[in-house]
Amino acid sequence: MSGMTLRVGDPAPPFSALSDQGQQISLDALHGKWVVLFFYPRAGSRGCSVEARGFENLLHDFHRLGTDIIGISTDTEAHQAKFRQGCTLHFPLIPDSDKKICSRYGVMGLLGLLTGQADRQTFLIDREGKIAHHWRFVNPFSHASEVLEQVQGLTGYTETRESQS
Repeated sequence: MSGMTLRVGDPAPPFSALSDQGQQISLDALHGKWVVLFFYPRAGSRGCSVEARGFENLLHDFHRLGTDIIGISTDTEAHQAKFRQGCTLHFPLIPDSDKKICSRYGVMGLLGLLTGQADRQTFLIDREGKIAHHWRFVNPFSHASEVLEQVQGLTGYTETRESQS
């Protein structure tokens, strides 16, 4: 599957891995939920920290829409744990140091092949386990909001924050 291009409507490649906190995470176990799978190059770098904090800041909104957030990079478990602590993250981070998940999702681009890092890309997986949206180019400063907007559109979300008061 390495190098394959995933398209909207394709089944998301299955995976099962331990998070940085030792939690078993598998796509099969998330069936029936929306899943945001965001790949990032280096835990702790400025762009990755900004992107992860963006997802953390909107985590309640994603959960309200039945959507789980999972971050994946080729960093080690220890590096991911340090990243979690530094950014105060409350969603799973998966260390993919053997690059199996990154390869299955085709995010080990040319630069990634040379440096061993994943490209910054995101997949939105629907409740049936299919790719609902793929962001190949990500601006870490606005990405979490863009993803939330996409989830809202696909789930038919119409309630505004003001109406919750």
